[in-house]
Amino acid sequence: MSWRKLKRMPKKYLRVYNGSVDLTKTVNLPLRVHEDLIRVSEELTLMAKKPISTSMAVDLLMEIYRAHLNNPCALDAFSQQLRSLNLMAPEEFDKYWDEPEKTPQPKHEEKT
Repeated sequence: MSWRKLKRMPKKYLRVYNGSVDLTKTVNLPLRVHEDLIRVSEELTLMAKKPISTSMAVDLLMEIYRAHLNNPCALDAFSQQLRSLNLMAPEEFDKYWDEPEKTPQPKHEEKT
């Protein structure tokens, strides 16, 4: 894609890093995860006393994750915990969270 075409694209689709252009990517999240991310974004907004978007919240969470795992003891403990978890396969996880919740429907009795 030429630079001229990129300059005409809406700014919400572009990020510029050190003079290079990176198109943003869409990530599909299960509804529960998305709602939790929104709550985290709101909590971070309250802490920072300035707006924190969901993409900013993801970036901050990744930075916190990396900073925490820079400590070798934390990395080892986290790795051990992760290995001991009974995790679903990614396909199972996506299917589980994508299925709508089934709520019991009240049974209506007909009056005669």
